[in-house]
Amino acid sequence: MEEVVQKLQEDVRELSLGTSTRVERLDGPPSPLRFLRDYVSPNKPCIISNAIQHWPALTNWTHNDDYLSQKLSRSIVSVHLTPDGQADALVPSPTTTSTTTTTSLSSLCFASAHTQLMPFPEALRLISSGSSDPFVAYAQEQNDCFRSEYSSLSSDVETHIPWATEALGCHPEAVNLWIGNHLSTTSFHKDHYENLYAVITGEKHFLLLPPTDVHRLYIHNYPAARYSLSQDTRELTLQLEEPRRHVPWCSVNPYPPAAIKDQEVSKFPLYFNGPRPFECTVKAGEILYLPSMWFHHVKQSPDSRGRTIAINYCMDSTSPVSHT
Repeated sequence: MEEVVQKLQEDVRELSLGTSTRVERLDGPPSPLRFLRDYVSPNKPCIISNAIQHWPALTNWTHNDDYLSQKLSRSIVSVHLTPDGQADALVPSPTTTSTTTTTSLSSLCFASAHTQLMPFPEALRLISSGSSDPFVAYAQEQNDCFRSEYSSLSSDVETHIPWATEALGCHPEAVNLWIGNHLSTTSFHKDHYENLYAVITGEKHFLLLPPTDVHRLYIHNYPAARYSLSQDTRELTLQLEEPRRHVPWCSVNPYPPAAIKDQEVSKFPLYFNGPRPFECTVKAGEILYLPSMWFHHVKQSPDSRGRTIAINYCMDSTSPVSHT
């Protein structure tokens, strides 16, 4: 069976994706027909430049903080807090003792961030400049957060991407806003939606693997845990969820610390010794088309104000466009 999966992986790369690990770049928005034929149908990612230059967000959200703070002065937003910027990630379980090897899969848990509601100006200060608090803040609520928590900014971006809407035959199921800093990291995972990811300021760095590479990420079930914030000490504590549940998650960290890299390579040879993942950097003003079910790991480089801002459109191509 392993040989069959390996052959499928090789065939997909050669026939549909090519041998290069670079993601194709387009100089401008494609026609709906070309987008559907060349990227959606073959399940192939691409980066589109010069696609959102007309959005007011590219100037309003980047020149200074006054605009955002004023537009969202009365908005309460969800901010995710973790010790190191890695939310929805594998970490040593709180039940792990000092004698347990923390790199063992059995000693890990799937940790979700503590979610704190706060006024947007306070959230922006925490994310952009950091603080003396022992945690990293990341605005990454998802769940259609742009159209709820950040609706005051709706006139600064398009409600949908017209050429993608026509090609996919649907409007976005959700539109999300992301504001993070240099520590904000998203571990390898997949989404069930077609994803259009537009960067407003800063840069996003993606590692991508097609669905046929699923076996290389060593997905296991991990006990779910969540951080909680002490209002007295301002410290985060990790606790296993009750009742207990398990989350299937990718075991591979593509950037292991040097001290344990040899161990990680030994544990996950299909990833580290196999074909390199696709790599790309999405810059301000660009859109990444990320097909559904593609695995992706995300890091970011902030702008001069210490933050990266992006907005993504989640689209379910099985949903019909509403014609009125």
